[in-house]
Amino acid sequence: MSSQTETATRDAKAVVGAHDLPKGVAVPDVAPLARSGRRRTPAEEARTLIAANGSGTLATLSEDGTPWASLVTYGTLEDGSPVLLLSTLAEHGRNLLENRQASLMVQDPNHDGEPLAGGRVTLAGRAVRPEDHPLGDDARRVHLEAVPSAEMYADFNDFSFWILEVDRARWVGGYGRMDTTYTEDYSSAEPDPVHPAAAHAVSHMNEDHSDALLDMARSLAGISEATAAECVFADRYGLDLTVTEPSGRQGVRIEFAEPVTESDGLRAATVELARRARA
Repeated sequence: MSSQTETATRDAKAVVGAHDLPKGVAVPDVAPLARSGRRRTPAEEARTLIAANGSGTLATLSEDGTPWASLVTYGTLEDGSPVLLLSTLAEHGRNLLENRQASLMVQDPNHDGEPLAGGRVTLAGRAVRPEDHPLGDDARRVHLEAVPSAEMYADFNDFSFWILEVDRARWVGGYGRMDTTYTEDYSSAEPDPVHPAAAHAVSHMNEDHSDALLDMARSLAGISEATAAECVFADRYGLDLTVTEPSGRQGVRIEFAEPVTESDGLRAATVELARRARA
């Protein structure tokens, strides 16, 4: 399937305003994310959440056509395809024998705030046996690496490995951040290596380095009258700041000098930003 996107990432305020609001209900004042600056693509967002997790909700179709959702664990192949180990004693295992259509939804395991404000992704496609997938020889290994406890029942006669071939991935990054990506882009994207440490890094910067964030807003973003800056998001490409100035608040994107390639590279990248801001 060709690469394409369904919608552009939108500001939370614009999304809320698009709803059929009751009379007298005002759209909340939400500081938007910066529209400029490099950030993760929808495919990278989807791959990052899949890599960060090891369990999710599998949706299959029952014999009578009703949807059936169940908790499953998975490993991930090099192309982002989830590998499941399912029993025919469970309804989802029997369902796939009759109808291979399925979807898998996972949430960001690092999000501990209001549930709908966190990231999640739904993968939709077709479940196949390992022998019918080009990377199927790795299916058993990647599942057992992700779910070591599965070793004790992986060879039971009622259990089988399944691979979800992804046709479409719907990513939601919280209020107003969403997009759809398809097979080609999804399979070629890379998970963000800094994602597991990003939430802690954001909290640390806000608690201990608010002065550096303000310097970044004034110097690197060019908001000379900024009075405060808060980091709201970090990825391998940079930081999102909400900057307060006399006229109000705005979102700005501060890019790293180079994308971070290692899981422990976020600290060095942010230190470099602070040095550049103060130079």
